Formats: sequence, C-alpha cells, structure tokens
Amino acid sequence: MTPIQCSREVFEALVIEALENIPKAFRQRMENLAVTVEWEPPVQIRKELGVPPTHDLLGLYQGLPYTRRGADYGNTLPDKISIYQKPLFDACDDMRTLKTEIRKVVWHEVGHYFGLSEADLERLERDHPGARRSSRRKRP
Repeated sequence: MTPIQCSREVFEALVIEALENIPKAFRQRMENLAVTVEWEPPVQIRKELGVPPTHDLLGLYQGLPYTRRGADYGNTLPDKISIYQKPLFDACDDMRTLKTEIRKVVWHEVGHYFGLSEADLERLERDHPGARRSSRRKRP
C-alpha cells in the first residue's frame, strides 16, 4: 500500500467537511472547541496515553467533555481536537479512503467531546460498521 499525500490545505478542507457533516443538533452544541490539524502526535502525548509504537494515533480530544460541564463552566481555554495528518496519510492509499477515515476520526473525537468513552465508541462502531474507526489504529 502506498500512502496518500495531499496538500495541507486540501487535508484541512477534508477535516472541515467532516465537521460540517456532523448532525446539526450536535454541531449547535459544540462550543469552546478548537479543531486543529497537526502533522503527527507529539512523542510526549503518545507516552502519556501509553500508545505503543506499533499503533498510530490518528486523532485526540483534550478537554472537559460537554456532559461534565456545570453551571460554573466558563472563562476556560477551548477544548482541543487534534487530527494527525501523517498517520492518516500512512493509513490510506487513495483520496476516497482518506476522506472516509478523516470523517470517522473527526466523529470519534467529537464523540469524546460529548462524553463518550472509548468503550462507548467501540460499542457504537461495532453496532454501526460504517462508523468504524478508532482514533488508534494498529499498524499492519
């Protein structure tokens, strides 16, 4: 498999498209959230999360999930979703697959924003195979 490549601008446009395809009822509740594209996850993040070298980290949510925010929530830095470009390139061999994988990773991380755990997301992905994509992927 030959990894796919595209410009940063094209990749970011695919991330924006994935965000725009999140159902409106959820998008309207997304606040104080920054979505960024980074080339690859920092080594320190991989260590903190215990992601082994045999796995790719495709995306990451950092922050206080929406469901845990109380009335006193405010005046805080935005939560952050990072989408990692290089691991997604490495996982895909054509633009169609890249677009699909970006959508799945974005939705997965937005699920974390709304308070879903890895177990919750795995269960949803198992019950809805079209949504299957963990933000961690074991390398072939």
